Amino acid sequence: MMSRILLFGFLFLFFGRNALTAQHLSPYFDAHEYSDMLKLSARQRDTPWTHLKGPVPEGYELAYRSEEVGLLNRWDFWINRSQGVGVISIRGTNGTASSWMENFYAGMVSAKGTLQLNDSTTFTYKLAEDNKAYVHAGWLLGLASMAPDIIDKINHYYYQEGIHEFIIFGHSQGGAIAFLLRSYLHYYEGMPNNIVFKTYCSAAPKPGNLYYSYDFDYITRNGWALRVVNAADWVPEVPYSIQTPRDFNTVNPFANIKKVFRKQKFPASTALRYAYGRLDRPARRASRRFQRMLGKMTYTRVKKTLPGYKRPVFVNSHNYMPAGTPVILYPVKGYDEQFHFDGKNIFLHHSLDSYRWLLEHIYLTGNL
Repeated sequence: MMSRILLFGFLFLFFGRNALTAQHLSPYFDAHEYSDMLKLSARQRDTPWTHLKGPVPEGYELAYRSEEVGLLNRWDFWINRSQGVGVISIRGTNGTASSWMENFYAGMVSAKGTLQLNDSTTFTYKLAEDNKAYVHAGWLLGLASMAPDIIDKINHYYYQEGIHEFIIFGHSQGGAIAFLLRSYLHYYEGMPNNIVFKTYCSAAPKPGNLYYSYDFDYITRNGWALRVVNAADWVPEVPYSIQTPRDFNTVNPFANIKKVFRKQKFPASTALRYAYGRLDRPARRASRRFQRMLGKMTYTRVKKTLPGYKRPVFVNSHNYMPAGTPVILYPVKGYDEQFHFDGKNIFLHHSLDSYRWLLEHIYLTGNL
């Protein structure tokens, strides 16, 4: 009898404990989950929620709203206690000059390094393993301004309340920063290894170069980071991408192309060098020009808002690429009538409303 009691006690403790810590989040796109994230994101643009339609998604409560930091960046922390899930929701561009400047501050910097934010504050970061990985300077600055606060809240809710599953969400600029935040948390030393992160980058522009994208897609493989795009939305197509021979992997046919030309007989060698130069030089000049205009020159404007911020080292590349597992919301029948472009509203297809309409008509039935 005693052995049976001990056996039942052991089984209760084992299965009971595992039941309490059962994982709620699962990989790949969940339309209902994404719908909830859009509803939470809407509450960042309409405070104090006087014009919003519909209630807060069932089970969610706002636990924390950050101060505005950096170039007017802000994030919210929501909790669904019944599911044991926390949500880090990053606000997008808020319409102010400072917030827009963060988007235009598009010079590329290394995905590993240190930013001097002011005379007393530095931000050391690692967003990828590869030294060839580069990211957007403005959104990195946005990450740097919020990351310590986000880490503090993750630690609090993990150690104090047992929350070990988190959704990272952002729409537009918020989605771009969500890419970088997910990378930062992956490489952050001291992060508990049993924390689960699922990421939705909604309507997000391109966060970095090809090698950053490779790294991001690798660390979030098997469906743990989604890039949700309305196919009619132009924002996921920016920043401009310019590829030059410097942007290829080290082993490539262009590394020693001039030696190959010299081995050809005259006049073929001269003709080949001339033709290749006509193709190569404009791309190199354009890349340098973009880095100068959107990096070094825009930095002088950023410094007026953040006087203590020191200019980072810009790299000689502007080869932006998308990242994340794509979820395409394709404009189905009825979309163009519902969202008719009048020649003025260039953000029509970028709005939360357009994304929500497509989500409902492609994935969901009924009104949510």
